[in-house]
Amino acid sequence: MELRHLISFLAIAEELHFGRAAARLHLAQPSLSQHLRRLERSVGVELVARNSHSVRLTPAGEAFLDLAREIVAKVDQAGQVARAAADGRTGTLRIGYNFPAGQRILPATLAALDHRHPGVDVEMHELRTGPQLSALADGKLDVALVYGKPPGTLHSRRLLRLPLVAVVGHRHPWAGRERVPFSDLAGESCVLFRRAQSAAMYDTILSAARTSGIQLTIADEVDDPGATAILAAVKPVVGFASAARGVSGPGRTTSVALYDPVPVLDLYAAWSAAQNPLVTAFLDCLPAPGSLQP
Repeated sequence: MELRHLISFLAIAEELHFGRAAARLHLAQPSLSQHLRRLERSVGVELVARNSHSVRLTPAGEAFLDLAREIVAKVDQAGQVARAAADGRTGTLRIGYNFPAGQRILPATLAALDHRHPGVDVEMHELRTGPQLSALADGKLDVALVYGKPPGTLHSRRLLRLPLVAVVGHRHPWAGRERVPFSDLAGESCVLFRRAQSAAMYDTILSAARTSGIQLTIADEVDDPGATAILAAVKPVVGFASAARGVSGPGRTTSVALYDPVPVLDLYAAWSAAQNPLVTAFLDCLPAPGSLQP
């Protein structure tokens, strides 16, 4: 059973006239008749009764009509969906992100994506940079919003530069200070993220220590920002966070700016080299370079 034979049958059923049906499909009438005969042989019953005076559907043809319409409509719908997916107008986009991206990048970007491509669904996964890059390499994410320039095997775009701040508990001597020189960390116990979780942050902190001529005392290494905040709240240690996360307030920790040097991190969008129209649609909705302030 061929799609063109179903289309010919539907034209005959709706026109009940071979000449008009052939003209509608831009076919010669003998070709239309041949399509019907082949369809009837495929189904095994007569679908259209015709003589020199009239054309009508048989009971089998009446029963066949609605399902034939559904089949042709589904094929047409499948084509529309495929074209929309090829253009990046439908499908599911899997996005990894960290806290600053969730605060500074995604709200406006996803609003623009929904406005331009309402048929696109988004799956969001908040992860550290290391797990995001692993998921991207494994094909589990389509886009990653991460700290540091990704490996050369990936495409990337720099979005934002953020300073790092110190995170301390309210009983820490630094809690009342607005900023401290990085060299003051020489006398402090520090909490870092494990390098596998965020290599760019880890390396930026150690690089700033070398620039300051000090060696950090690393009291603990953790996997997530919540653990950093808990340790800083209950122990006399210094943690680190991006300025987007480290906000002073009435909670158990506060942030203190660092300077001389100011450790900074670049936030990047990363994606696979494989062409994906959904990724292209997402990238087109990202803020223009330079439009975001630290």
